[in-house]
Amino acid sequence: MSCFQGLLFCPEAASLLLHNFCIYHISPPGHELGAAPISPNAPIPSVDDLADQVVDVLDFFGLGSVMCFGVTAGAYILTLFASKYRERVLGLILVSPLCKGPTWTEWLYSKVISNLLYYYGMCGLVKECLLQRYFSKEVQGFSELPESDIVQACRSLLDQRQSMNVWRFVQTMNQRYDLTEQLKLLQCRTLIFVGENSQFHAEAVHMTSKLDRRYCALVEVQACGSLVTEEQPHAMLIPMEYFFMGYGMYRPSQLDCSPRSPLSPFCISPDLLSPESMGVKLKPIKTRVRLEV
Repeated sequence: MSCFQGLLFCPEAASLLLHNFCIYHISPPGHELGAAPISPNAPIPSVDDLADQVVDVLDFFGLGSVMCFGVTAGAYILTLFASKYRERVLGLILVSPLCKGPTWTEWLYSKVISNLLYYYGMCGLVKECLLQRYFSKEVQGFSELPESDIVQACRSLLDQRQSMNVWRFVQTMNQRYDLTEQLKLLQCRTLIFVGENSQFHAEAVHMTSKLDRRYCALVEVQACGSLVTEEQPHAMLIPMEYFFMGYGMYRPSQLDCSPRSPLSPFCISPDLLSPESMGVKLKPIKTRVRLEV
C-alpha cells in the first residue's frame, strides 16, 4: 500500500482513478496491515505462485477482466500474470517494472538484505538499502537537506512489517526469471512509467523495446526514483488519462468538470481512503501455494 499512497492522496489522481474505477489492492502474502508472521515451515512461494494467486483474488471477488497497476516487483508479478492469463487482463500500468532475472550484482545485493533480515530483522541498514531502491537522492536527503516526508512515511511503514515475511518476499523475487519471451504473449496495451534515477530504468527501457510499439508507451519522469507514484504522482495524470481514453474508460463527470480538478465534487478526501475510516476490516483470503515434492 505504501507504493500507492502518494498517488491516491493526490486529489487530482484520486478523482481520476476513483471516479472511473473500483480499486482492489493485492499485497504479497504476509504484507497486509497487521499481518502475523508466516510459519518458517511454510514453503516460500515462487513468482508463478504469486501470479496464480492473483487469479484466486479475482475469482474470490467475482471479477472477470481487470486493469492491472503494479510497481517494481508488483509490476513483474502482474506482467507474468498477464502473460499467463491473457483473457483476464484489459491493460497494464507498470511503474519501474522488473522484467528480467536479477543480475549478479542485484542477486548479491538482495542476498545481503536477506541475511540482514533473517538475523537482525528490519534494522536500520535494511531500511536504508530498501529506501535507496525506492527513491531518488533528492528526496532521501543528505547532510544539508533533511529527508522528505514521503521517505519518513515509508520508513515508518517498513517498521510495521514482519521482517520474516519481507525476507520471504525478497527470496521469491531473487529467484525470478527473465520474462522477455513472455512479453511476446501480451495482448493488451501497456503504459510504463520510470524515474530517470530508478535502479530499474534499464529494465523498463528493455521491456518497452520488446513490446509492440503500437500498444506500448514509456513515460520517463525526470528527477525521480523508482516510486514515481510517491515522488511525482502529478506526472502520471495526463498519460493515464490518454491511456484510459483509448479504452473508452475515461468518463468525465456529468457536471463537465475535469476529474483532475481539485474542485471536482467527485474528489475524495484522503482521510476517507483508509480502511478504518470506511469501517472496513481487511482480512487476507486463502490462496494456493504450490508445494514442492
